[in-house]
Amino acid sequence: MILAVVLVVSGAGPALAGVRQLLYYNHAWGTLDRATADAVEHSRYLRDFTDFEVRTTTGADGRVWTGRYLRGRETYLEVFGPGDVPGQDGEPGSAGLGLSTERDGDINKLAARLRAAGQQPIDFLQTRDFGDGKPVPWFDSLFLIEKYEKFGAWAMEYRDEYLNDPRSKVGPARFPGDVTRERYLPDAYKSKVMRDITLVRLAVTASDLADTVPLLRAGGFSLRTEPGTVVATRGGTTMRFDEVPLGQTGLKRVEFELNRPVARHVEKLGSSTLVVGPGKRAVWTF
Repeated sequence: MILAVVLVVSGAGPALAGVRQLLYYNHAWGTLDRATADAVEHSRYLRDFTDFEVRTTTGADGRVWTGRYLRGRETYLEVFGPGDVPGQDGEPGSAGLGLSTERDGDINKLAARLRAAGQQPIDFLQTRDFGDGKPVPWFDSLFLIEKYEKFGAWAMEYRDEYLNDPRSKVGPARFPGDVTRERYLPDAYKSKVMRDITLVRLAVTASDLADTVPLLRAGGFSLRTEPGTVVATRGGTTMRFDEVPLGQTGLKRVEFELNRPVARHVEKLGSSTLVVGPGKRAVWTF
C-alpha cells in the first residue's frame, strides 16, 4: 500500500487501481472586474439558471467576504469583485480551488499521503459565524504553502458541528461519516437549469501550479501533463490549469451540465459571456 501511494503522488498518469480517491472538486472562486461582478450579482437570468445567492460570511479570525454563489447538486462557483474578500484575494486575476473529501476522516488519510510524498501539509480550521458571535467549526482544511502568487488550492472536510447545526440547513447523513458535497449543498438546483460544474479552466503562474500538483496527485486525481498545461480528471469535474505570466492569471472558463435540454441563450455579464444550450450544456467564458 505504501508503494502504491508513493507512485500515485509522484506519477503523472492515470490513478492506480486500488488507490481510493480522497478528494473531489468542491468549488472554484475567481475575483473579476467590478462591472462583471456587479452584472453577476444583479442578473435576473442567473436566478433562473442556478441556485443563486449573494452572501456575506464571517469566517475564522473575523475574516469577512462577500461572494456570489452559483450552486449545483454537488459543485458550485463563487464570484468576487475587487475588495469583496480581504487582501490579495480581492484583486482581479486572483482565483482559488477547494477540493473536498466525501467521508469523515479522509482528510487525515490525505495528510498521511502528502507526508509520505515529502510534503508538509498545513492544518487550518475554518469557522462560520451565523450572527450570534459564536463561531461554529465549519471545515478542516489542508494547505501546502502559506503564501501563493495569484492562485491557491486547498483540501477541506466538513465538520459535524456545522453539518448538524440546524442553521446550516444541511440534509441528514445517508451513511455513517457522510460529509459529501451533495449533503452539504441544498436541493434547490432541481428546479433550476444548472445541475453541476463539469469543467473549470484556470490561468495560473508556474509557481502556483507547481505548488498545486502535489495536492491533486495525493487526492487521487488522474493527471495529464502537456507543455504549460496540467489537466486533472476523475470525480466528475475536469480541472485545467494553464501556465501564464503574472498579469494574465484568473478564472477563464466554466462548463456546466444542465438538468434538461434547453434552447440556445447568450447572456452577457460584464466582460464575460454565458452561453446556455442548445442541449444540456452551458459554457461561461471570462
